[in-house]
Amino acid sequence: MILLSIGHLTLPIDDPLLKFLLELIIILGAPLLLNKIKVPHLLGLIIAGALVGPNGFHLLSRDSSVVVTGTTGLLYIMFLAGLEIDMGDFKKNKWKSLLFSAFTFIIPFGLGIIGGYYILGFNMLTTVLFSSLFSSQTLIVYPYISKMGITKNIAVNITLGGTMVTDVLSLLVLAVVVGMTQGDVGAGFWAQLSISMVAFVLVVLLVFPIIARWFFKRVEDKISQYIFVLVMIYLAALLAEVAGVEAIIGAFFAGLALNQLIPRTSTLMNRVEFVGNAIFIPFFLISVGMLIDFKVFFRGWETLGVAAVMMIASIGGKYLAAMATRRTLRLTRDEGILIFGMSTASAAATLASVMVGYNIILSETATGEPVRLLNEHVLNGSILLILVSCTISSFVSLSSARRIAEADNEDTVSGNSREQDHILLAVNHGETVEKLVNLGLLVRGKSAGNRLFAISVIDDDKNESAIKNSEKILHEAVETAAAADVELVPLTRYDADVVSGIGNVIKEQKITDVVFVLQDEKGFSPSFVYNLHNGYLHNDHVNVLIYHAAQPVSTIKRYAVLIPARAEMEPGFFHALLRVWNIGRNSGAKMVFYVSAETRKILERILSKASLEAEIRELQHWREAEGIASGVKEDEAFVALMARQGSPSYTREMRRLPDFLNGRLKDRTYLLIFPFADDEGLVEKRSVSNHRDFMEIGNVIGRVFK
Repeated sequence: MILLSIGHLTLPIDDPLLKFLLELIIILGAPLLLNKIKVPHLLGLIIAGALVGPNGFHLLSRDSSVVVTGTTGLLYIMFLAGLEIDMGDFKKNKWKSLLFSAFTFIIPFGLGIIGGYYILGFNMLTTVLFSSLFSSQTLIVYPYISKMGITKNIAVNITLGGTMVTDVLSLLVLAVVVGMTQGDVGAGFWAQLSISMVAFVLVVLLVFPIIARWFFKRVEDKISQYIFVLVMIYLAALLAEVAGVEAIIGAFFAGLALNQLIPRTSTLMNRVEFVGNAIFIPFFLISVGMLIDFKVFFRGWETLGVAAVMMIASIGGKYLAAMATRRTLRLTRDEGILIFGMSTASAAATLASVMVGYNIILSETATGEPVRLLNEHVLNGSILLILVSCTISSFVSLSSARRIAEADNEDTVSGNSREQDHILLAVNHGETVEKLVNLGLLVRGKSAGNRLFAISVIDDDKNESAIKNSEKILHEAVETAAAADVELVPLTRYDADVVSGIGNVIKEQKITDVVFVLQDEKGFSPSFVYNLHNGYLHNDHVNVLIYHAAQPVSTIKRYAVLIPARAEMEPGFFHALLRVWNIGRNSGAKMVFYVSAETRKILERILSKASLEAEIRELQHWREAEGIASGVKEDEAFVALMARQGSPSYTREMRRLPDFLNGRLKDRTYLLIFPFADDEGLVEKRSVSNHRDFMEIGNVIGRVFK
């Protein structure tokens, strides 16, 4: 290593403060500079890493500190991919993901066989490992695709699933080839590999959720929860290495394991994404750039020839695989291009396989030179492949994703532009604020016009301490929502009583939903029941939601949703159903609907077009409600669509449900929803007078699905 001393400064920089400062300046400056010239800033971070790294101006060394943070960034990318994948979509499209994984593994692998064996003249063992380099792919652009809000698009979904499968297969090829070079590939090798892989998958997907659910129930400290997530990522990565595959596979499975325990709209999800996108992932991109050595491509034609074969096999193979997937599944042109863009980047698994193959020495030449499984030309060619593939992936993915996002926004705006959801949270007690805000984040849609309000009503004759307590509660509500990157509007209301104060705010702010939370020890108190039936439910233009939280909403894995007969006749039925839909969609929990035969037909049509993981069971009579509620177990919740007296779906048995919940479900989470009873003045018709009218149902389904 050459040290250049300038005063007290030596190059490469070894002062930890100066090193970290320079890296932060790169992370800050690269996006700001490159955004002006329309270059994806992830590419800028890679180029910056090449310039300041050992093969550039050598301002920084690729030492252990860079490797550790870069490795964390790589694990983070895979973890986020597993965490944000929509499990309903994933299960619905699993065969499509397997089809894409078959294309994206076999086609590049076949091209690699041709290039390695017939063109470059490698032996068969080297050719197999050489070909596996092109089957793997790194979701280097996924964090930026996620920011565009198109993670539910089918192209993104099947690419995520296909990446998991093809990376596992390519790394298994690496394990087998390494075993063959050591001469220990036999029945015992295959048995050990199979048993270790099965054990790894079972531990991560079955045991990790149990541990995480237990932890999140008992630990409310947000910092501890985030550190716990990091522990799970690294533990899964370590278990993957013990099982014989690369750590990135473990990180992806950790994301799948925690998928339903970190809701997409939660404060924890916001923290996970923020820290990853701000620190760890940029460090990974810089560390990848430090591997690039432009000088090797001017030392001879052989390296350039190997690099050309590698790029044709990898990038050309990924393009053919994406186009084959597009035509087979009849996707749009932009979706096919997005699949190609996301899958074409080679970094993580490719680099791991190359380094392992390069370090395996098969023999020595007569002059004592080592004969490696993968020679230095393949090593240098892989560096060029990483640079070119990441460049193509950046430009292609972001441009196609932007077009898809714009098309989705146009569709959404054309259907929903005149309607806004204003959700009002009635906060009165400090211990229930976080529970109430978390529910509000779940039921809230993501449209730009949707707003979240919190109200604290103060009696006119209350003293100064009551006012300070109200301000404290509202401040806590604002902070809780802000932690999830959501703006909450605090409202302090001075009025004669709570009912009239909330009623006036409903009119002033055009509230569509008002949410109340019950205290654990009180439940449905006589005063609340009186205010409910003689006050809150008289606001015919709003949904009324009553929430009892026995445990954090993120730890609920199943909802039993009870819908009374003729509920579809209620003006607010589909608006209330959308609230239930958002809970399932944002939490990833399974929804089990108990409905009448008539309502079932409507739900089946909706579910056929949506990705919600749901099951429908027929409900004969509302009398079954108490039995269904009694069957709710720990880590499950009960949801019931209620009705106002005199409405089409109202039954007298509904009056008994609050008392039953008070007595039998004190230790369970439940939510009662009273749909609004009057749609006067609303843009969109909410009820269906004749459920056989498919056109009417189709319009409503479009609203619910959006």
